[in-house]
Amino acid sequence: MDSTDSETAELAHRRRRRERELSSLYATARSLTALGEVDTVLASIVRHAHELMGTDVTYLSVFDSHSELTLRAVEGSLSPAFRSAHVPADTGVGGRVVQTQAAFWVGNYLTDTTLVHDSDFDRILVDEGIVALLGVPLRDSGRVFGILFAADRIERRFHIDEVALLNAFADHAAVALQNARLYQESRQALADLRQAYSTIERSGQVHEALTQVVLTGGGAREIADLLVTVLDGRVAIYDRDEHLLVATANVRGDADSPADGLQMSLAESRRSGRCVTVADSAGQFHSLVAILAGDSYLGAVVLSHTDAPAEVEARTLERASQILALMTIKQNAVAEAEDRVRGELLTEVITSPRPFSAELAARAEARHLGIDDFDTLLVLDCPSLRPADLTRRLHGVADEWSALAGIHLGTPTMLLCADDRDAAAAAIHRRLRGLVRAPILVCATPVAATAENLRRPFALAARCSKILRNVGVNDKATSTTHLGVYATVFDPDRGDDLRVFITDTLGAVLDYDRRRNTDLVTTLAAYFDNSANLTRASKALHVHMNTLVKRLDRIAALIGDDWQQPDNALPLQLAVRLHTLARELDSGLPG
Repeated sequence: MDSTDSETAELAHRRRRRERELSSLYATARSLTALGEVDTVLASIVRHAHELMGTDVTYLSVFDSHSELTLRAVEGSLSPAFRSAHVPADTGVGGRVVQTQAAFWVGNYLTDTTLVHDSDFDRILVDEGIVALLGVPLRDSGRVFGILFAADRIERRFHIDEVALLNAFADHAAVALQNARLYQESRQALADLRQAYSTIERSGQVHEALTQVVLTGGGAREIADLLVTVLDGRVAIYDRDEHLLVATANVRGDADSPADGLQMSLAESRRSGRCVTVADSAGQFHSLVAILAGDSYLGAVVLSHTDAPAEVEARTLERASQILALMTIKQNAVAEAEDRVRGELLTEVITSPRPFSAELAARAEARHLGIDDFDTLLVLDCPSLRPADLTRRLHGVADEWSALAGIHLGTPTMLLCADDRDAAAAAIHRRLRGLVRAPILVCATPVAATAENLRRPFALAARCSKILRNVGVNDKATSTTHLGVYATVFDPDRGDDLRVFITDTLGAVLDYDRRRNTDLVTTLAAYFDNSANLTRASKALHVHMNTLVKRLDRIAALIGDDWQQPDNALPLQLAVRLHTLARELDSGLPG
């Protein structure tokens, strides 16, 4: 064959190769318009590049979130390790391509000392048998986000036509990835829009349903049932004292309070006013929202579910808590108005002369109360609660007993009819103790049918309650009938008897204390409290034994040397005790 025929054949071969290249590039370009799965498109690009380049291995890698090259498509690989290889961005041919943002190749990768090598990747290349390696960049707005590689298992050079062809395929691959990202973002935006519309529509329906509950006079039970219908799961609603009001099922077993295991969540919700979700050890999710009105805590609503709540579900719980707050404020306003009426009625019953007027009896009858039948008066004391808060709980108990409760002269008070006064006081104490979960004192006194009014029974019970508190009794139900030995202290009608008794028995010591500004009465009290033991008494008084003996000698000089004889010591001890208790009442009791 002459030189002319040889040139003609070479030209024809180049033309056919060029046609195949253009055909492949057209096919890959057309595949980009299908907006299919990006991995499918990339696999097609790598396959066409592999066929046209004629290299042993062709693969495409992109940078992941850890700035490592991760393989996305490959043709011609034999090693499984190669298909899952991760290469640091600053090593090898890839590092040089990123640095120059241009194609780069080496005839023998493993022996090239100008490149930064990664020992793990070098071992993978040895197993795969790769020697020559060409890489071209995938760009997006001037940023290299991936690399298309062509590799051979023999040492060789890459011609400029091969580099240009691989660059063309790399440009297609970059477009495919960009299109896929934009397509995915568009699909996600559409899904988000649909979700947002669904959320708005669902929230509107729930808000309308919650509003309807309020307008139709519904309460916490209806709110709980509605939340279960909308959100599934289980719902519990608690009042401000963390007592369970309504539950579709017990949220935390036998717990009565959302604070059991959820204290931190409750505190966070009270600070933020938002829904707080926690998971327990059993995998249950508990979403809690505090019911708030300004700075006032009114309770909590808890949703328990096997799944964590979505955003719209959390907002629904918050909306429900707002509705519950409005309902609670309304109910509290009505209750407070009723409490004021009851308190005014209680005060009139206590202070009005008996027999009661027909008008007063009629007002009580309107509340289904027979004030002429009341035979027991109770006063209550709970230092950990304001009188108003204790009375609010007392009203619920009063309804159970057909009783009248309120605040009289700053003291929570109740009038009732009781066949067994002690049993009634004990039952009311247990009931209130369970509600307030704090020490509470209940003191009952009889109301005589012949009494002109109820001022004296009230004063008697109030003084009795004060004395019990002063002597260290703070959690008890009792009756004034059991405290006869102290009657002279808390019965205002026997105040003269008390003064005469104390003056006759202890007057000389009291006069001495007043004149000399001493406190021999306190010395006597410590002496009797410590069973006449000088050592213990001196320690209690924080004085030396000799000092105590001198004080006792002074007392003997005032009231007689025989004051420690049994017949004299008993009334003296009683006088000291009564005087001490009476002095502790100087803060002033009602009546």
